[in-house]
Amino acid sequence: MFEHLVAFKFNKTLPQEKQQELLDTLYAFKGQIPGIVELTAGINETEETGNIHGFTIGLRVTFEDRDSLQRYGPHPAHQQFVKLLDGIVDQVIVIDYPFQ
Repeated sequence: MFEHLVAFKFNKTLPQEKQQELLDTLYAFKGQIPGIVELTAGINETEETGNIHGFTIGLRVTFEDRDSLQRYGPHPAHQQFVKLLDGIVDQVIVIDYPFQ
């Protein structure tokens, strides 16, 4: 299995409706992109104020294997999500790692 972790930092405060649109789009991946075993996403509610550095949305996707992760990036559903980020994202952190 392969884990894909992403944290999004936006260049402005997003309205709640836009945040929900992004989350809905992310959750739809599970039914659209082959190889996804599990997916969670949400708005950062940490109380650790010194450590969030402005990252407000988190995503965790578990893939069947590395090949599934590699097919995810170019998938049309993922590319549509990337278009939604155009002009609003400041920084993205991505961590991918295998696990058993």
